Amino acid sequence: MTAPRADQLDPAALAALGRLELKARWVVEGFINGLHRSPKKGFSVEFAEHRAYQPGDDLRYLDWKIAARADRWVVKLFEEETNARAVLILDVSKSMQWVGAEGRLSKVSYAEHLAAALGLLLLRQRDAVGLVRFDDEVRTVVPPRGSEKQWHRLITAFGEQGGGENSNIVAALNRAGGMISRPGLIILLSDLLVDVEPVTDSLRALRARGHEVLVGHIMDPAERDFPDEGEAMYRDPETGTQVPAATSDIAMAYRTTVTEAVDEWRTAISRSGARYTLALTDQPFGRPMRELVARASTHASSVL
Repeated sequence: MTAPRADQLDPAALAALGRLELKARWVVEGFINGLHRSPKKGFSVEFAEHRAYQPGDDLRYLDWKIAARADRWVVKLFEEETNARAVLILDVSKSMQWVGAEGRLSKVSYAEHLAAALGLLLLRQRDAVGLVRFDDEVRTVVPPRGSEKQWHRLITAFGEQGGGENSNIVAALNRAGGMISRPGLIILLSDLLVDVEPVTDSLRALRARGHEVLVGHIMDPAERDFPDEGEAMYRDPETGTQVPAATSDIAMAYRTTVTEAVDEWRTAISRSGARYTLALTDQPFGRPMRELVARASTHASSVL
């Protein structure tokens, strides 16, 4: 019997199995069988082919054996170490800490696992990966790098401070855009409990600069499917506002409102030129990963 792949496991069950670093590796191993090599060639790590020496080429890359044997000056071309630059943007505001059912991951924990897996996937295909964590301000900035040490920098950064009252997505997007000098990939993971227009304006600006932008809308199923709890007190986790209400009185209106909000985000993000994926916290990590990878089809990397 074939063992289930980690990217297809229940996310809460997977989260209980060990450290984030190890779990992300399992998810990525389950998600891909191998990486395609980049067709680009630069001076880096794995040999690709030779070409004739040209004035100005670094003499370190001359193939002296061929020069001695054939009296022909050629330089070694290598597969480019870094295909592209990517930045993961992670919302760690107070609303992201909410969980709708016992035994389910919070939105921020789900997003951290997803971001870790995506970061490792990008690093394995030699993309340089950075990270921005934010709530009402930018909390963490890890500049994009493609080295082996970068993975440990990312894992360490996930444990840093967060939990501010609000989500300043615009500031985080602007910071991420400033970290990439040439067109790259930006992935935002947030519950999007903010106004639509300022965010889509920022997305549009990033797209105008040539960046591929993916948005993972993190949502607990209880936020989409209103629970039947009878009389209850409902509290906004960011503003603290409390409202008493009966489930039967508001269930239909609530579901309609949520559906309209999701549709509004999907439409607005699409119109901005970015790409949208809804990620529910009870879904295996492989599902949003597949959708995000598919939506990055215009990105230059070999896997995405």
